Amino acid sequence: MFAGHMGVGLALQRAERRVNVGVFVAAGLLLDMVLWLFVLLGWETVTLPADFTRTHQPEFTFPYSHGLLAAIGWSALAGATAFAAYGRLGPSRKRVAALVAAAVFSHWLLDALVHRPELPLAGFGSPRVGLGLWQNMSVALAVEAAIVVFGLCLFLPGCHLSRGRRAALAILTLVVLGFTVVGMTSAQPPPSPKAMAFSSLAAVLLVCALAGWLAKLPSMRR
Repeated sequence: MFAGHMGVGLALQRAERRVNVGVFVAAGLLLDMVLWLFVLLGWETVTLPADFTRTHQPEFTFPYSHGLLAAIGWSALAGATAFAAYGRLGPSRKRVAALVAAAVFSHWLLDALVHRPELPLAGFGSPRVGLGLWQNMSVALAVEAAIVVFGLCLFLPGCHLSRGRRAALAILTLVVLGFTVVGMTSAQPPPSPKAMAFSSLAAVLLVCALAGWLAKLPSMRR
């Protein structure tokens, strides 16, 4: 759901044009940043099952990044950080904080839609949820593509960017969608879970940095 999370970030930026869209994209992908970092640190795990070549679905143990209780905590932390960082917006910073928190929590909601029942409600041993839409991959990818298109349709009209920057952001988003489709349908298994974690974290950070850089223009409203 890499591209889908990015699509949500684009859509939410429509509600607060004074905040760089990279902030909302990063918020929408925050739980994955935490996941891959924690996998590298050995605090959470990802396993490549025997049927990975057919399903392209790893198995996760990730209560600290993708548990419901953890997602609420990360959302609150991100919202509080945004509230402190955007003091220059005065009363509007409450809306910014709420939007950033919503972007973070939307990640858990979308993952609960597509994952098998593996998202814990709290910590280890707690009940796990997941509607498993990835079991019907064509439908899942169609839903993700729809989220991306919806996000672009909300973000692009009225954004204070040059035509070139708007086009570049749209291309970046569609490239991410393309890689998501390939990754969920035909990509070869990664050499190891650690390699998967490192490459995934690098990809997420790169996309967030590119989105933020493309949207950082002097002409943006402050």
